Amino acid sequence: MSPAPRIVQLGRRKLAVEDSGPKAGFPILIHHGAGSRHLFPPAVREAKQAGFRLVSYDRPGFGGSTPMPGRVVGDCADDVRAIFADLGISRAAVWGSSAGGPYALATAALLPQTVAAVCLFAPLGPYGEPGLDFADEMGDGFGEEIRVFFEEPARARAEFRTGSAQFAPLASSAQWWMDRWAGRAGTDAAHSQEWADYLALCHRDGFGDSDEGWWEDWSASFQPWGADLSAIKAPVILWHGLQDTSPPPAHSRWIAARIPHVTAHFPAEQDHTNVEENNRAAAFTWTRQHISPEVPG
Repeated sequence: MSPAPRIVQLGRRKLAVEDSGPKAGFPILIHHGAGSRHLFPPAVREAKQAGFRLVSYDRPGFGGSTPMPGRVVGDCADDVRAIFADLGISRAAVWGSSAGGPYALATAALLPQTVAAVCLFAPLGPYGEPGLDFADEMGDGFGEEIRVFFEEPARARAEFRTGSAQFAPLASSAQWWMDRWAGRAGTDAAHSQEWADYLALCHRDGFGDSDEGWWEDWSASFQPWGADLSAIKAPVILWHGLQDTSPPPAHSRWIAARIPHVTAHFPAEQDHTNVEENNRAAAFTWTRQHISPEVPG
């Protein structure tokens, strides 16, 4: 059973936070790809052994956090600032996976005095920026979905609501994830029952009674981020498997070319399902090497 969330108040909004502790551990804020506050139990165990404290939160509209219609990626900086103030955190690393990648980068760009290091796993790039074909290799029909989003907003919202209502019960089932992985299910740590259970929890709790969080994340992915990557002062490391198509490695190549201090890895045989699991231990090691030497342990 997942722990009860800590509720942080920000004006009229609530933010649901999960804090793994201990307070003595150096904090790592996790921006989850599915917008969820839930932390992966094996990652929590590994973090504590390495002297880290994992923290995450439901992005607005997900789980227990109040919706924030019209939000952009950079708005997360206010949320993170409020969470850190509530938890007594003045310095932290940030990690972001998939659709959580932009939020990790925005946090680093907008809170440069707070963020010590950044780790990314298959981050989503920005839409509409020169040098990145956002929709290329993202699947048939994706370009049409983007056209409808901009040209027929009412239709886009209605179709998204229908699609999410169909997807939510599927993604909320651990068995669906195991079936989705087919022959890979149960063959390694990245396709384990524990990962299936965790992903189901994130989607089940994140959706709740509304798709508002999913819609807000989807909408924000097509708007300017509101954060300048060149302003990032912290060192950044990223991993993006060359077999990935959601998003494809071109997104990480674009990001890496615009960050001052970055190390990028593109493992040939990895994809969206295993890049985080396969590189998490290396990410903990790298993070320890790039933060203050006063880290416990």
